[in-house]
Amino acid sequence: MKFNFFITLLLLLYSSITFAEIKTKFLLINKSDRNLLIFLNNGIVKSFSISLGFEPFGKKIKKGDGKTPEGLYFIERKIQDSSFYLALQISYPNPWDIRRALSLNTHPGGQIMIHGIPNSGYDKSYHNKNNDWTEGCVAIRNNEMDYLWKKVNIGTPVFIRK
Repeated sequence: MKFNFFITLLLLLYSSITFAEIKTKFLLINKSDRNLLIFLNNGIVKSFSISLGFEPFGKKIKKGDGKTPEGLYFIERKIQDSSFYLALQISYPNPWDIRRALSLNTHPGGQIMIHGIPNSGYDKSYHNKNNDWTEGCVAIRNNEMDYLWKKVNIGTPVFIRK
């Protein structure tokens, strides 16, 4: 009887370990290194190369500046029907971004995403890892977006740095 209980307990423990869902603890976007690091809850780190806004250097200040923001954000929404393959909306602007924009008497912008390639008007010679082609978003390949989509929940922290 004790042996059966022990075996059952061992099987339950094993199944909960092997079938536990692996999700993302947080995302780290390094603008200068052009990479997105995915820190999973099982300790594994995955890295994807990225494209940024068409004017990538410096902090995003205002709408239309082509800059990718820098700071601490979170995944706000998962969007399947965007202009891009799939999109994860980042919580830009945060309160600090809004305060800075207001102090400069400008609009901070918004709609910053991590997304795949465009659904229409895709140009291989332009929409690739060698170009910074977004309007401030972070772009990855569609197969990488599939992976990220499965591993990221709404509320996942995103830190974007130089």
